[in-house]
Amino acid sequence: MLLRNLRLIEGLLTLRDFAARRQQLLDRMHPGSIALVPGATQQRRNRDIYFPFRQDSDFYYLTGFCEPDALLVLMPGRAQGETVIFCRERDAVAERRDGPILGPEAGPAALAVNDSFPISDVADILPGLLEGRTQIYMNLGEHLLWDSRLVAYLDELAQQRGSGEAEVGKIVALGHLLHEQRLIKSAKEQQLMRRAAHISVAAQYRVLEKLRPGLSEAALEAELIYSYRAHGAKAEAYPSIVAAGNNACTLHYSKNESVLLDGDLVLIDAGCEFEYYAADVTRTYPISGCFSDAQRCLYDIVLAANRAAIAQCAANSHFNAPHEAATTVLVKGLLKLGLLEGELEEIIAAGSHEQFCPHKTSHWLGLDVHDVGDYRLAGAWRDLLPGMVLTVEPGIYIPRDETTEHIADCYRGIGIRIEDAVLITQQGCEVLTQDLVKDADAIEVQLAENFRQHGPQAAIHTGSA
Repeated sequence: MLLRNLRLIEGLLTLRDFAARRQQLLDRMHPGSIALVPGATQQRRNRDIYFPFRQDSDFYYLTGFCEPDALLVLMPGRAQGETVIFCRERDAVAERRDGPILGPEAGPAALAVNDSFPISDVADILPGLLEGRTQIYMNLGEHLLWDSRLVAYLDELAQQRGSGEAEVGKIVALGHLLHEQRLIKSAKEQQLMRRAAHISVAAQYRVLEKLRPGLSEAALEAELIYSYRAHGAKAEAYPSIVAAGNNACTLHYSKNESVLLDGDLVLIDAGCEFEYYAADVTRTYPISGCFSDAQRCLYDIVLAANRAAIAQCAANSHFNAPHEAATTVLVKGLLKLGLLEGELEEIIAAGSHEQFCPHKTSHWLGLDVHDVGDYRLAGAWRDLLPGMVLTVEPGIYIPRDETTEHIADCYRGIGIRIEDAVLITQQGCEVLTQDLVKDADAIEVQLAENFRQHGPQAAIHTGSA
């Protein structure tokens, strides 16, 4: 019963996997150092209602433990044990209300750690663990409560220390060590990310079945969330973007309240979180079932940029190579349409294209949708390595506002993004979201078939009574 609070997946992640992650980090830590990795706390929504709890990604990666108010302590070379967890004590009233609590007594066996203590005793125990440690690894600024506690414990030790006793070492960010480790996904992590991608692709196909003029963006968002839950994903990896018409020119649009109009496009950027691993995929569809000539011209440019970028996703390509390839295709296409003027290289060097293509093409993907890991090493773009997962998401956005009054009206109010999740492999890459249709002709065929099966007057849910 107590193991219900551990996100352990049969045949995939096990206690041994989490222990191996901790050991890998311990092996890379400075001898005589200590690492503090706080878990997340429950966040109040309003009055006595709380947001759904989601564990801190670093803490989860190292423990698989999904209760709030916990702390992991790692101490390489400590004779009494290198791994300690502080967690909540059992409480019959709280468990009756909210469900089982693991408790420190069960911690060592349930979490494969050396020792476990009540979080209420941390002020009595942690200063002693800090004492004499040459270096403290902790990401300051991420958990303000623990920042203040650490300062207080160090002040307490300083006041108690005699003149001849060694000082506690400096505080060093844990992020680089741990996040480099998280950047390379194991075979089991890759399988979880495939599952998250497949669930997200299935959700977009469900939306395609429902897509009609007159629907609300909210109705499509609801279909996404329903599909995630129906396929075993408990949450979105990030707030879904369902942006019709000019709304798609707002990159992180999230109101999802407008009505879908005949003749417009709808951009859907949405991904589920499956067992803590994120998916991220974007497609742009014609609401009426067919692209206009102007929409098709822009769409084909973005699709060509998406494919050119994916072609650069291979081991030993550098991280920015997909962006460089995509940018070249985007700028060439916009020049051909007359939406940009000048020389290709000069436009890219000056950033003139950013009025229509304002964001980078890729980011890391993993436990976080914008996952951890450095993009540059020693000032240079890092090489891509097998096990890394990144997005490829070129886009063109031409808002209908005062900045585009000089643009032909047929191109205004159009935002198009085509995004895939890509795993770097020994052979090249695997597009985790490849099963989701993205060729313009194929999209039109898919929508025509959906209209034929379900009829153009399918049920419309706009939220009105």
